[in-house]
Amino acid sequence: MSVPLVPPPARASVPPAPAGERGWVTSTLRHMSLEQKVGQLFATYVYGGDATEPSAADRAANLAAFGVETPAEVVEEYGLGGVCYFSWSHNLDTPRQIATLSNGLQRAALGDGRAGRAPLLISTDQEQGVVLRMPPPAAQFPGSMALGAARSPRDARTAAEVTGRELRAVGVRQAYAPIADVNVDPANPVIGVRSFGADPALVGALTAAQVAGFQGGAGTTAVAKHFPGHGDTGTDSHTNLPVIDHSRDEWERIDAPPFRQAIRAGVESIMTAHIVVPALDPSGDPATLSPRILTGVLRGELGFRGVIVTDALNMAAVRQRYGDERVPVLALKAGADQLLMPPDLRLARDAVLRAVAAGELTERRVDESVRRVLTLKYRRGLTRSPLVDVAAAVRTVGAPEHLAAVARVTDPTLTAVRNDAGLLPLPRAERSVLVTGWDTAAFAPVATVAAGFAARGARVTARPATLPSDQVIAETAAAAAGHDLTVVLVNRAWDVGVTDPRGSQRRLVAALLATGKPVVVVAVRDPYDVAYLPGVESYLVTYSYTRAAMDALVRALHGELSPRGRLPVTIPATDGGVLYPYGHGLSW
Repeated sequence: MSVPLVPPPARASVPPAPAGERGWVTSTLRHMSLEQKVGQLFATYVYGGDATEPSAADRAANLAAFGVETPAEVVEEYGLGGVCYFSWSHNLDTPRQIATLSNGLQRAALGDGRAGRAPLLISTDQEQGVVLRMPPPAAQFPGSMALGAARSPRDARTAAEVTGRELRAVGVRQAYAPIADVNVDPANPVIGVRSFGADPALVGALTAAQVAGFQGGAGTTAVAKHFPGHGDTGTDSHTNLPVIDHSRDEWERIDAPPFRQAIRAGVESIMTAHIVVPALDPSGDPATLSPRILTGVLRGELGFRGVIVTDALNMAAVRQRYGDERVPVLALKAGADQLLMPPDLRLARDAVLRAVAAGELTERRVDESVRRVLTLKYRRGLTRSPLVDVAAAVRTVGAPEHLAAVARVTDPTLTAVRNDAGLLPLPRAERSVLVTGWDTAAFAPVATVAAGFAARGARVTARPATLPSDQVIAETAAAAAGHDLTVVLVNRAWDVGVTDPRGSQRRLVAALLATGKPVVVVAVRDPYDVAYLPGVESYLVTYSYTRAAMDALVRALHGELSPRGRLPVTIPATDGGVLYPYGHGLSW
């Protein structure tokens, strides 16, 4: 694969380092105060798109959360080891802005370059698919379940390598991906299409491929998540504490293989899950706080020697049994190295310092984690070149070669599940088409599909109807009656518990079918929706709603692209049987 290389980043003031990894790590650790060491264990968000001149609103948000006003001051005040970028914290706009922000934060971390200062490890959740942090022009690849449908380790590696190159270009050296969870629960509210699928062997192969792409191809740290496996739960750990009732044998057979393969592939970091797994630890503590799971199983049995990073410590699941001041201490005692996003950073930092002073944690234990974090920074080249070339970042992110790779990787993921009436592919003919259903302003999938039909000569009406009211359903059905064909997008129509509590997407599809006109239903996220849409004769799955996915859909509907995806999960029937088995997929 031909991808543009990132030129050597600009030089920065880095403490003089003894030759070699061990020398730099040992020297840096020796010159650190206890406060500096503890700071290295924390990674958190900061508000603002500029390190020293954020907006007034972001200054106020930083002041409320951290007691200082600018992102640079947050880094300096707490001696942070890492920063995590998000759109909602206004870190991610253009490649130039992101790269400039990264450079500003690195300068704040390094200060005057004296011994004992270390560069930041900047991270983000660029999983691709439905979890995208970097906005366009960044390459937007299909997510994990789509890659599972394509069954191609090569494509999975390509997606990770290009993603990693773009992240590295803007100063992000740690990607919170890939997802190593095996999604065996169709009702999983938090993983779903973020997983490669329901087969441990497939998930393991694609996880290992992405580790190789991120690290070997792009020089960006991969983070396999969420250990010991978050794929079989109907509870969202952001809001409650899930319990995974797998036996030890089931865990070994289902959940463990992808993490074992990630470790064999050399993954540098693994993220913990805020889940209870009684077969691994009967105490009732979540894995993030469990010595039996992190030290006993992950380090002892699986032999992982890299950095263990917690999932976000502001999530409800990890805060239920203990206070916010106890959680970071217990996570370190359990074996974690990097503490991500505590709800109160000052409280968390001071709690760790008090635990060391009281003898609950030893400084030697702190040193173990700091040594792992520093080693990772050294291996990612941060000691040699912590700053990035801003002009090179602008050239690299969204480069034509990257966007071409997006199309190549996306095309084989499209999965045709049902074509009972033989409607597809559509014959060449003048027709009027209504495109409707679920939509989002960030991606505009309805408009993208409509534009694709219009470019092929159709008379098109685009009518977004996200979780429509009864009136909108009636108006949309009336519009469909006046068109030759309707294409309707659905997103988690199966989930009437959270996503669509009124069942409005199901009622919209039923109303469209009642017109008697041909209807093509497209699931733009979970493949499971078809079980809850009786009477549908034409059904395809894109697994995400990126522009590339919608473009592939339009081409497949017109016979320009033959669907090649195969279900990486089983679609259960509502009565508990199997509606469509793992591996099902039509073509034309």
